[in-house]
Amino acid sequence: MHLPLAGFRVISAEQYGAGPYGTMHLAQLGAEVIKIEPPRKDGKGGGDTARAVGPHFLSEGESLYFQSFNLNKKSLTLDLRSDEGQQIFRDLAAKSDVVANNMRGDLPEKMGLNYDALKDINPAIICAHLSAYGRDNERAKWPGYDYLMQAEAGYCSLTGEPGGEPQRMGLSMVDFMTGTIFSIGLLATLLDAQRTGKGRDVDTDLLSAAVHQTSYPALWYMNEGDETARTPRSAHPTATPSQMFKASDGWMFVMCQLPKFWDILVDRMGREDLRGDPRFASNADRLAHRGLLTQLLDDEFSKQPMSHWQDLLAGYVPVAPVYELGDALDNPWLETIGMRDSVDHPDRENIQILASPIKLDGKRLPNRAAPLLGADSDAILGDLGYDEAAIAKLRAGGII
Repeated sequence: MHLPLAGFRVISAEQYGAGPYGTMHLAQLGAEVIKIEPPRKDGKGGGDTARAVGPHFLSEGESLYFQSFNLNKKSLTLDLRSDEGQQIFRDLAAKSDVVANNMRGDLPEKMGLNYDALKDINPAIICAHLSAYGRDNERAKWPGYDYLMQAEAGYCSLTGEPGGEPQRMGLSMVDFMTGTIFSIGLLATLLDAQRTGKGRDVDTDLLSAAVHQTSYPALWYMNEGDETARTPRSAHPTATPSQMFKASDGWMFVMCQLPKFWDILVDRMGREDLRGDPRFASNADRLAHRGLLTQLLDDEFSKQPMSHWQDLLAGYVPVAPVYELGDALDNPWLETIGMRDSVDHPDRENIQILASPIKLDGKRLPNRAAPLLGADSDAILGDLGYDEAAIAKLRAGGII
């Protein structure tokens, strides 16, 4: 498969989730993404902290968690705090298109990862930064994580049942959203640099991305003082019925976002009496009587199992089963659409992974396992002109 980012080189001083998630999309699209990772000291530690995240490991220091964010990449161990490491980094940056990082906001300038530090050796270089709170304010030195952003951006107050304790989302969605936005900004500035020959810094941060995703409830509040609150059954704040309902053997989500879906729903259920009920005549009427409508639809849905309603409604009314995670991943539909893939790793063959959600010419993008720590150091340094003796000396000195 011809991949659109083939030939572009991205150096990324990255760790954990958000940054690596964003650069993994670039690697899957064909970019040469080189992870810069701290070398081991005295045979211990080293590498992206994600390599040590349990509970499941391929071998010591090689976690399944790490595979989630680092497919298709290369690994270069390099001590960026040393003079020798900085020289190697600058040699590499001179032959690269992008320098990316997801360090704490005050560190890129100190570590020479920004445009001002690199423009003299590569005027077209893109320096992409992902931090917790940004690089240009008094929070730049603050560490930060996804769950903190969910709390401060209001997500926890919107998640769960009314009257319950604040709840975070079950996944680190702020990390994933920010990593995606990070890659969009990076690609846009890379495109501009290809046209103009001039690079620049491009920034995003976890809190800004989290707040941006509050979207239409944010505009409702900022312009009308209308503060969106939790709704029963995870219902949509305005459209109804658009929520979870009880089938006889579990939960399902039914979404009548458009008036036509309400008409189709009552037709397929054989409940013309509901269509003619003035309490449910319009969406506004149904919203005003949502509690009663929920009870009436529960009574109907609970007469049959989920499979019955799926067969009756799928393709006519938006409907989905509420799966446990295992059921969601074992869903045969994922095989049908090619969303499950496998890669071979030196420590384990046939690791099951999720495929990229992006298709080119109707085909999923190819994958290979995330690299062992420092797996590509010798090859990368050799390409920069370092011979075996020089590489051995660097390794002995703890630089790589």
